[in-house]
Amino acid sequence: MPDLLADLRAAVSGDVDASARRRAEYSTDASNYRVVPEVVVFPRSTDDVLAALEVARSHGSPVTARGGGTSVAGNAVGPGVVLDFSRHLDKVLEIDPEARTARVQPGTVMSTLQAAAKPHGLRFGPDPSTQNRCTIAGMIGNNACGPHAVAYGRTADNTAALDVVDGTGRRFTAGRGDLAAVPGLEQLVAGNLSTIRTEMGRFGRQVSGYSLEHLLPENGRDLAKFLVGTEGTLVTVLEATVDLVPIPGSPTIVALGYPDMPSAADAVPAMLAHRPLAVEGLDDRLLDVVRRHSTAPIPDLPEGAGWLLVEVGGATQEEAFANAQALAADAGTRAVRILPAGPEASRIWQIRADGAGLAGRTPSGAQAWPGWEDAAVPPERLGAYLRDFNALLDRYGVDGLPYGHFGDGCIHVRIDLPLDRPGGSTVFRDFMHDAAALVASHGGSLSGEHGDGRARGELLPYIYSPEAIGLMEQVKGLLDPEDRLNPGVVVRPRGVAQDLRRPHARPLPVVPGGFSFAHDGGDLTTAVHRCVGVGKCRADTSAAGGFMCPSYLATRDEKDSTRGRARVLQELANGSLVRGWDAPEVEESLDLCLSCKACGSDCPAGVDMATYKAEVTHRRYRGRLRPVSHYALGWLPRWSRLVTSVPGLAALANAALGVAPVRKAVLAGGGMDTRRGVPRFATTRFTRWFRDRARRGTPSGGEREVLLWVDSFSETLSTAGAQAMVRLLTDAGYTVRLPDQQACCGLTWISTGQLDGARARLRQTLDVLSPWVERGVPIVGIEPSCTAVLRSDLLELLGDDPRSQRLARGVHTLAELLTAPAPLGPGEDWQPPDLAGLEVVAQPHCHQHAVMGYGPDLALLERAGATVRTIAGCCGLAGNFGMEKGHYDVSVAVAENGILPALREAPEGAVLLADGFSCRTQADQLAGVTGVTLAELLTRGARERVT
Repeated sequence: MPDLLADLRAAVSGDVDASARRRAEYSTDASNYRVVPEVVVFPRSTDDVLAALEVARSHGSPVTARGGGTSVAGNAVGPGVVLDFSRHLDKVLEIDPEARTARVQPGTVMSTLQAAAKPHGLRFGPDPSTQNRCTIAGMIGNNACGPHAVAYGRTADNTAALDVVDGTGRRFTAGRGDLAAVPGLEQLVAGNLSTIRTEMGRFGRQVSGYSLEHLLPENGRDLAKFLVGTEGTLVTVLEATVDLVPIPGSPTIVALGYPDMPSAADAVPAMLAHRPLAVEGLDDRLLDVVRRHSTAPIPDLPEGAGWLLVEVGGATQEEAFANAQALAADAGTRAVRILPAGPEASRIWQIRADGAGLAGRTPSGAQAWPGWEDAAVPPERLGAYLRDFNALLDRYGVDGLPYGHFGDGCIHVRIDLPLDRPGGSTVFRDFMHDAAALVASHGGSLSGEHGDGRARGELLPYIYSPEAIGLMEQVKGLLDPEDRLNPGVVVRPRGVAQDLRRPHARPLPVVPGGFSFAHDGGDLTTAVHRCVGVGKCRADTSAAGGFMCPSYLATRDEKDSTRGRARVLQELANGSLVRGWDAPEVEESLDLCLSCKACGSDCPAGVDMATYKAEVTHRRYRGRLRPVSHYALGWLPRWSRLVTSVPGLAALANAALGVAPVRKAVLAGGGMDTRRGVPRFATTRFTRWFRDRARRGTPSGGEREVLLWVDSFSETLSTAGAQAMVRLLTDAGYTVRLPDQQACCGLTWISTGQLDGARARLRQTLDVLSPWVERGVPIVGIEPSCTAVLRSDLLELLGDDPRSQRLARGVHTLAELLTAPAPLGPGEDWQPPDLAGLEVVAQPHCHQHAVMGYGPDLALLERAGATVRTIAGCCGLAGNFGMEKGHYDVSVAVAENGILPALREAPEGAVLLADGFSCRTQADQLAGVTGVTLAELLTRGARERVT
């Protein structure tokens, strides 16, 4: 091992990392399997790849190529050297619009290729749901398809040439018409024509095994297409030339309702006669899961419990609509809805795309696992197969949410097999064998697009004869005779129940003072295993309105993705590679987590890394001395109340902290970055202003009461938003009340993992606010992050107190209150101020995005007539994170992915709207821009404008 590391570091210019943390991050992909590599290499060039392969061969070390790590069958994990192509080898090298081809590096993300081809009116045909993070070489490895494969084919059908190096070190260009690049291959094919013709390529989605049919003379002896789908077991891809297709005009969705999923499947053959672009299927249970997890409205589907979503195209919208009507006439159902291209059609399509993560839980909330993930049968057999498959699920007493590419006969499903219980591995193996026998009886394939990997290689004899299996072994012998490329996959496969991750994880039950993890059986291990690796946290989700994962978008390092952190915590539960709450691997992994909570809503599997980080930090430091920043920033409400409680002290503190040497000394002493500024303390507390206002006899708004919950930030640091909220609510007809005592939500204690302190503060908050809830008085929060604590963290920390649920339901944001119908809302008589012509740059707080949603705010602004540009992504300060020493550069990098370019590009006279204190502080310190809250915007006419 030391010699391997030394030789790799000497030969490769890219990073070579054999740390326990890095190996933990790459020990699994999106599958059930865990194989810890010896070392992870990040090649910067093709020469690096060749050098790494040469070193690995000289040491007899296995090699596994990896792209986005979204393989669901264990295709992208291995015991030796893992080559991560996604970090550096990610460029589109050339688009040839005349030839309709693209030349790409192996780590190019599929959506990057689509963006490069779009200006030429072209696209890559296959489009899996992971397209914004999966790589082209990964798609080549698995022969990925996606919903539009019914029109454009699989990745194999769209691959023109491959620059590859095989297991012997032989580099060649694989193309069409000649097999001479692999000595002996042409003779092997010629001697086995009958086996290949009768067993391979029987229908479009037969992806399992090696697709030797591409090597037949009648199929053009296409070596490139054959190598697609070989899962890195024969060659390593250095570069690919792929075909492009024209972007279809006026895509239109035909939604068709049926009594159930098998009935919908029965209608597929009639749909295919109309040459649709896509035919997808889903059922009512998956739709219910989407509804529960979505903050956006779900478009109405026609009546039914199973649906086909069929996409058709046309030269014009009129032609597309006519094609849709013709297809609907043959659908065998009257439950039809036709949606032309637009936001509603896109949202319906997104329902299907989100299935990859949302189907990770059954309707009962149980963890569901991949494995039998993407079996396929000829489309004419799909209805019968689904009925038999449902019977198999019933026989095992398990459940899943089937959906998928019905037009190709491919079904995706994750199943709640008992991998977390004793004997679960045996049940898993038995089920997989019975499922393989079932799909074989319908003439199907174990895999329809994800490959065999470790999940299905053992099962290949169910669909192939011994002669066909032997032929695959001979092909492996020609290209990788030493079995060094992705060993244990396809040829001489590992058993389906070997290398499973979940059965080896130890329980991590709740501890006193910590989170309850009520939705995960009170077990942190179960919680962190929510991450099944779909990798949405690695996507540029800001382009689609998402917020996670800001630190990964800044560093592009797997360490800083939600998935990477979850993998390290899973290894903590395993206990063999990462040991103990204070393990350096855990500290490194969690260090750059901003605790933004965006993964709690954006991750389709429901991973909440902010909660996990707080819990781990709580367990690590419980009863021990903490970092100084935990006391300086974690106790900030305590310090700010102390400073503002003594007359004149706030002004004195502000003056002193305005002196650079003093400020830097205070920051350094508190464990903070000296490049930061220090927010000014309020010289007059908000509650004092409110009492003075009442003494002046300011009239109340009306008979309806509303309780304004004043958090520590609004009380002692930034009071203008709270004052504006009083004026606005009064104008809207409310009489504003304040609680008799201050009530702190403990947010800063939570973010620094001081959960005992947080619980103490939340108990007091329950005591203070619950009487108002019992009286039916709505409570309005000011600071979004504090409001989010009462809507989410409160239930995890004090969920056993029945008052918690009632308080969580009784707390609202300002926009939620003002857009609600009467009697909660102000009624139709109240209208917001006219903001027509005003340009607003809105920075939603991450916690609001994750917990409450920003929809009511946008609705209120639209009603006021403002033109709004919403920034997707975190501001980068994230409470204590951006203030702490060692985080400044990443904090700025995160800001450069969202708020800073948005401010630079804002038109003259635009207003920065930021309800979050952190967001306004970041804009002020990094851009010199003063932001306003929603209440200020609506009451003051937003005099503070972006310059």
